[in-house]
Amino acid sequence: MSRSKVQAFIFTALIAFSALCAMGLNEILPDITIPEITLKKYSRDGEKGGGASSSNTNRKGKNYKKANATGKAIDSYKGVSVYYNGRVSNVNGRNVTSDGYNLGLRYQCVEFVKRFYYEHFNHKMPDSYGHAKDFFNFSIPDGNFNEKRGLYQFKNGSIAKPKETDIIIFGPTSFNQFGHIAIISKVTNNSIEIIQQNPGANNPSRQNYGLHKTEGGWYIENSYTRGWLSKSLN
Repeated sequence: MSRSKVQAFIFTALIAFSALCAMGLNEILPDITIPEITLKKYSRDGEKGGGASSSNTNRKGKNYKKANATGKAIDSYKGVSVYYNGRVSNVNGRNVTSDGYNLGLRYQCVEFVKRFYYEHFNHKMPDSYGHAKDFFNFSIPDGNFNEKRGLYQFKNGSIAKPKETDIIIFGPTSFNQFGHIAIISKVTNNSIEIIQQNPGANNPSRQNYGLHKTEGGWYIENSYTRGWLSKSLN
């Protein structure tokens, strides 16, 4: 190929490339989604979370199949409903009470926990914002008061045994940067059951974890468990 033909080929290719760029990425690759953008879409609101790690979990409790639509009630605890959210990144607006208290982004895990405490205990958190992982404050000693949440805080391994209606907090994972949060719905000497919103499209609203006591305290057998929040010290 002669030099002039090579130059003509390169020139034509550059023109074609420029035309494609002018069309925009959405025109060229319309079906591509970018997970990081989806996850961070509402991160400025600071209320996301979902999908507890399956590490050391028992899923033989209630197992709710995929619902037909986001926002459908699939479970309840003490009269407070759990709603199906589909993908953990889904958000369906903000839920605010008639008296102006922020319950959170529908139907994230945080929204269920704050709604449960508001409806069952008439409890309003002084700080009603924060991702699931932010509900546990590492600077607070075990058994001390978490002022932002208006609740007592216990670490995983606390001398205090977790109780029904306590809030369990899970840290982030490689698949979920926001952490997860749920309500402890049942406690025995060797296990707990949690009820949760937004665990993922095909995961159950209830899960069971092992619980054991050592000389150091009570441990929930899930490596991502940070601890729990409670209305009382005992």
